Amino acid sequence: MRPDGMVDTGLLDFVRSKVFSSLERESKRNYATDIRILLEFSSSRGVSWREATEQDLTDFRDWRCRAPENPRRISGTKWNREAAAFTKLFKWRKVHPLPVDVSWREDRAADSVSSRVSWLTPRTWGLWSDVGLRGHTRAGTSAPGWQSRTEIRNTSFVQLLLSSGLRRQEGGSLLTFEIPTQQLRHGRYLHGRIAGAVRRSKNTRTYYASVDAVGQVEVYVQSERAWAVQRAQERGAYESLSRMRLITGVTRGLRPKVEWVDANGVAGGQDLSRMGWRERQWLFVEGPRGPEPAWLWLTEQGLPMAPDRWNAVFRNANLRCEEVLLSEEERKIERGFRLAVVRGRSPYATPHAARHSYALYMLIVLNQLMESRFGLTRAERRDFALLFGDPWWLVKTLLGHADVEVTKRHYLAPVAHLQLESILAMAATSDSGDQPVTDVDGVRAAGAGVAGHPGHRQSPWGAPMTGRGRRAALPPADHHSSGSSLRLLP
Repeated sequence: MRPDGMVDTGLLDFVRSKVFSSLERESKRNYATDIRILLEFSSSRGVSWREATEQDLTDFRDWRCRAPENPRRISGTKWNREAAAFTKLFKWRKVHPLPVDVSWREDRAADSVSSRVSWLTPRTWGLWSDVGLRGHTRAGTSAPGWQSRTEIRNTSFVQLLLSSGLRRQEGGSLLTFEIPTQQLRHGRYLHGRIAGAVRRSKNTRTYYASVDAVGQVEVYVQSERAWAVQRAQERGAYESLSRMRLITGVTRGLRPKVEWVDANGVAGGQDLSRMGWRERQWLFVEGPRGPEPAWLWLTEQGLPMAPDRWNAVFRNANLRCEEVLLSEEERKIERGFRLAVVRGRSPYATPHAARHSYALYMLIVLNQLMESRFGLTRAERRDFALLFGDPWWLVKTLLGHADVEVTKRHYLAPVAHLQLESILAMAATSDSGDQPVTDVDGVRAAGAGVAGHPGHRQSPWGAPMTGRGRRAALPPADHHSSGSSLRLLP
């Protein structure tokens, strides 16, 4: 809307343009939010966005990032995203000279953080799932009157992400026949394929998930999902859909292809790797009682659940954890202003936190296997890395990163933090807990591992976690922090 209340047709043209329509759905939402804030700022000055000058954008950036009077200043990373949105808008409108250009060094934030790693321990994931998704009380029992018709679906999705390291859109776009079935040699993990069209890099890749996590997904398919499909069929919900493609076959091989017929009987087909998440929602298979969605994750109404709707599931679980684990006075305080001890009592999780947790867990486990189980010397580790890759390269492959430097940029600082924390914790006492460590060799030996989590329970990643005596070796201490932030929860 313009200041006079009229619709700004120029913005509508931008939204309909190829520049904007070619963006991913999440990018469209982010850019629209960012541009709206700039429009409100311009409107407060009585200036049209088409007439914005370099000084206008300088003042806007100063208010957004630096002004002490602004209680909600943004980070350098957030400003760079906003600057990218503004640049795209002004270039499309051919504003000259450009009031801001994200390609200019002076228009980018120097304090931009390359990544923010937010992760939870296995014990904390268990608490978050029990309270937030299963409706448990502080005492660990089911809350009176708790009803969740999607509990198995939600917990299955979380376990799959924790076990595989998939992104929200990757795991949320799976079809029923894409559930992993191929077991590795020892049978604890299975592997499947993620279509390139639903990935950020647009390249198809192999992923791995634990047998336990996949088993829980299969339980969901046979219980909650089957019940939702049956009720939808009884209501005739699928018959009223405007678009449906009934799958007639799926070819095998390196490039499987899906073949279908639509509601008008017209046949079609497409490589599975080239089908985006929207197109996948139109796919149906012939079930025992008629057509049913090929999309794995369904709503209570039996319809495909868009990947971004998982944000609401995590948000509701976070709110329930606060309601159960915090006092009324503590909940009144906005999360960012709470004391660390208060934040630590109420787990806060996001879909991407599951990926971060998986990555850090695998880094620790792989280093432990390489150093303790295999008993390799430093020279032998170097030879092993040349043949098979070091733990960083292996985790890069598991996450689907294009370059190992991307993996290090994201996770080097958290791993270094854990290593330093272990050294500081063990420098004062020996492993027995009562003898001081006075020699340098003792401190270095203590820094080779980090204490396991208390108790003995099944890890959300599908591997058993042992008691306090277990230590996982970490990478050498000659790595340097990449500037990533780390949030530790008990």
